[in-house]
Amino acid sequence: MKHRIAVENSLTPISEYLSKKGYDVDSVDFSREYTKGMDLYDAIIVTGFNKDFLGVEDTNTKSVVIDAKGLTAEQVYSRLENSLQ
Repeated sequence: MKHRIAVENSLTPISEYLSKKGYDVDSVDFSREYTKGMDLYDAIIVTGFNKDFLGVEDTNTKSVVIDAKGLTAEQVYSRLENSLQ
């Protein structure tokens, strides 16, 4: 089964890499969109997030959240693979 991943729109190289690895990737602008429906994703990839990154102080999602700040696409992929097993 293909995992559905939301990736912050500034992380294009990571989006492209994960797509090539078989993930269903959507680019999301967390600063512009209220992120209701994030539970539709198996994982959310962001950079430099804080506790309010989903637009609410009490973020409650079952999705895996990975902070990609300072990571290569390969490192993000490795963390994602480990988290989704």
